[in-house]
Amino acid sequence: MTSRRAARRTALELLYQWDLTGQPLVSLHAGDVDPFALELAEGVAARAGELDARITDASDEWRADRLGVVERNVVRIGLFELDRGDVPVEVAIDEAVSLAKRYASEDAGRLVNGILGRVVREAPKP
Repeated sequence: MTSRRAARRTALELLYQWDLTGQPLVSLHAGDVDPFALELAEGVAARAGELDARITDASDEWRADRLGVVERNVVRIGLFELDRGDVPVEVAIDEAVSLAKRYASEDAGRLVNGILGRVVREAPKP
């Protein structure tokens, strides 16, 4: 079993390939994949349409399909983790920002932070 951070990277790699090729996730990996990575990737892929609508709603004049593939999938992962609620909000956002900075750019990190922060700020309070 790998760390959750490494599992998030694996999930991003799977989602990146899935988003570009449209192939089923199961066909994009060989061998054992960390269960948490697979859970994230499958959960995000199953809810991609809904997550993209939320990204579009939280982005100023940007539709989710205009984001880069990396950025879009990082935000999807962040939203999915926020919805699950099994990690603190700050951790979900920080992990997503770190992924964006590592695999895209500093600007992508700010974009991801802005979208996820807005989603959290505008979420109905319990």
